[in-house]
Amino acid sequence: MASAAEQLAANLNFSAFAKAEDLKKRIWFTLGALLIYRLGTYIPLPGINPEAFARAFESQAGGVLGLFNMFAGGAVERMAIFALGIMPYISASIIMQLMTSVVPTLEQLKKEGEQGRKVINQYTRYGTVILATLQAYGIAVGLDTSESGIVTDPGWFFRISCVVTLVGGTMFLMWLGEQITARGIGNGISLIIFAGIVAALPGAVAQMLELGRTGTLSAGLIIMVIVVAIAVIAFIVFVERAQRRLLIQYPKRQVGNRMFQGDSSHLPLKLNTAGVIPPIFASSLLLLPTTLAGFSNTTNLPDWATAVLATLGHGQPLYMVFYAAMIGFFAFFYTAVVFNPKDTADNLKSHGGFIPGIRPGERTAEYIDYVLTRITVVGALYLVFVCLLPEILIARTGIPFYLGGTSLLIVVSVTLDTVAQVQGHLIAQQYEGLIKKSKLRGGKRGR
Repeated sequence: MASAAEQLAANLNFSAFAKAEDLKKRIWFTLGALLIYRLGTYIPLPGINPEAFARAFESQAGGVLGLFNMFAGGAVERMAIFALGIMPYISASIIMQLMTSVVPTLEQLKKEGEQGRKVINQYTRYGTVILATLQAYGIAVGLDTSESGIVTDPGWFFRISCVVTLVGGTMFLMWLGEQITARGIGNGISLIIFAGIVAALPGAVAQMLELGRTGTLSAGLIIMVIVVAIAVIAFIVFVERAQRRLLIQYPKRQVGNRMFQGDSSHLPLKLNTAGVIPPIFASSLLLLPTTLAGFSNTTNLPDWATAVLATLGHGQPLYMVFYAAMIGFFAFFYTAVVFNPKDTADNLKSHGGFIPGIRPGERTAEYIDYVLTRITVVGALYLVFVCLLPEILIARTGIPFYLGGTSLLIVVSVTLDTVAQVQGHLIAQQYEGLIKKSKLRGGKRGR
């Protein structure tokens, strides 16, 4: 049975949207901020020869650089001021999440509520500056020492200006994402990545249609790919909204001479608790050897190393086996980091809640961990299926399937979260209207 909020959301219409002035302002602010981000991906770094860099990038587009280019919205292939994108901030956030589970001081900060989160966020910003500086310096040295004529005036002045520009671009994107979250609609950081991925989608569709026009791909094959893509998107939506709800019961309580009936609620456990982090980690680690080999002289490598690199290419059986195994590992690892059954059990016990048939405390933590482990197995299999399906399509059909598993998960997840926030604003606006009407009616009766 649908909840009251879901029933109210189903009744939302365009007239309710037209009356939501605050929501429209938030949407316009979000679109304006994303437009600024997209403009920045076309502003090249000072001292760069764009044509020479484009030629050098083509040879590395299939490695880690191609993955980063996708997250940066094409800024890497143009070596723009936003070439680092928002990835240093995401990496710093993940590192801080890992450290809060290991370092007792940070773990205590995490439990202090809003004040502790502010301190952790500040540490995350410091970590972003450090990671962005290291990555920017590596890029500056790589460009400066390149023999492809990428840098027009090599030297320390270029290196310093490159580091300052790239770090400044990342910090600006971090600030822009926080502004979108506070004054716009949706999660700002996720929307920045979302905008970068979606921006290249029209070009990829046009490329596929061009292959169909020239006869390289048959019309039936293109239709089949479109149908499969729609079915996979529907499957992702279904799984991302799936939850395993544990019944939580609260005992009866007495206030004065009145006895109140015990309440019941649910503890929702997402089927895919780890989100898109496992595919991102797995892709980055698998593509790293190929990228490093591309920058070095492969003719000097031993025969076994050349054979291993060949089997780790896209669509190769060994690549798919390692990809699936690493996604499964990171799904369990990251779920253990972001969700602590013991803390959840302690919180339930402190508020008087319990799972029927399970003793509060340690037994509850063990039961939650048992349920979480089972649904994580299903979530890991789901991630493996979604991420390997595009690889199989590319290997078997030769179609340049642009939206890979990682990017498809990001696009669908961000879309679901943003639509949920829009519905939340509309529901709040309708509730405010009902409250105002009830107050007006009450005032008239009072007269």
